[in-house]
Amino acid sequence: MAKYAGHQSPIKKAIFVYSTDQLDYKFSDTHPFNQKRLQLTVDLLESIKVLDEDDIIQPRNATLEELLLGHDLRYIEAVKMAGHGELTPKQGEAFGIGTEDTPIFPNMHEASAKIVGGTLTACDYVMQGKSLHALNLGGGLHHGFKGRASGFCIYNDSTVAIKYMQKKYNARVLYIDTDAHHGDGVQWSFYDDPNVCTVSIHETGRYLFPGTGAVTERGSGQGYGTSFNLPIDAFTEDESFLDVYRTALREITAFFKPDVILSQNGADAHYFDPLTHLYGTMNIYKEIPKLAHELAHEFCDGKWIAVGGGGYDIWRVVPRAWSLIWTEMTDQPLPTGELPQTWIDKWQKESPVKLIPTWMDPENLYEPIPRKAEITEKNHQVLEKALYQIRSEKSKSI
Repeated sequence: MAKYAGHQSPIKKAIFVYSTDQLDYKFSDTHPFNQKRLQLTVDLLESIKVLDEDDIIQPRNATLEELLLGHDLRYIEAVKMAGHGELTPKQGEAFGIGTEDTPIFPNMHEASAKIVGGTLTACDYVMQGKSLHALNLGGGLHHGFKGRASGFCIYNDSTVAIKYMQKKYNARVLYIDTDAHHGDGVQWSFYDDPNVCTVSIHETGRYLFPGTGAVTERGSGQGYGTSFNLPIDAFTEDESFLDVYRTALREITAFFKPDVILSQNGADAHYFDPLTHLYGTMNIYKEIPKLAHELAHEFCDGKWIAVGGGGYDIWRVVPRAWSLIWTEMTDQPLPTGELPQTWIDKWQKESPVKLIPTWMDPENLYEPIPRKAEITEKNHQVLEKALYQIRSEKSKSI
């Protein structure tokens, strides 16, 4: 571990924010958003001996003052009341709670504030120079709005965290969202802010919730040109996904020059995911954190905070995908070959599907896509449109 200039305490490479309290964010046993995936991931990382006890930092609760950075008081009070049985689902509908997507559950305010507090814990470790990187897989609830829950998300930890880093550290923040669903809540929170750049690569809203994230959504007022959307076609495979991601991220980061990167790592662009229509494999989850890591060192002195997000095949996809963020963050060798048999044996009993026994996916995971060339071309056109403004400004200055 390196020493931080002017301090005696060593800087850690990365910290892992986690406690079993994060599992309290639970709508029901049958709801697709299932935080058991955190437990599965932690257990997998411990099974391959890449996560130690002293890497794990307990999340704190976000304070009311902190939650108010991203949410209205009236909404926060409604969430508190709902979680204590003082608000009916009918009354909650105006706030997006008590719906099929975001049902009321006991102590929902406390559980949601813990998720936000985990991301703020990660931010403080990185911004105060105690750790180069930080991971809070419990976070990434990117659909939450100022006064309304949406898409399984009650409080938007990324929105609060970005406002927090602006206020406390005067930081210029690049937010990268690779969830298959558009990062709408975060985008709209900073749509007119020139000091926050939001980038979302997602399945086109023609087929998928929340239906936003068109390439033409570029920001407004002083923030025009700091919102980037890359809506890729349904059935997009690894090669096209990664071409769009790598090209866009490198050019946008060089253009924006952030102080810190916050990346949202939804693991729902995989072929197995039950809620989306993308055809990704584990290969994209190997590459996504690798580029974020490189760019953080190139532009931000290493400052990189990563959160979780979507991911609805909690057995076959999420633990493998999220484990690769941590091994990348800590410069540990990429796990290859077989998953630990002890992990497979332990969880296969509970899993409703047969677990994948290897780190990478088996070959021929799906039938070849007949429209592959057409999809790739459409995605390339989206990329060109998204980067048009940056490239034209660059050519003027040459």
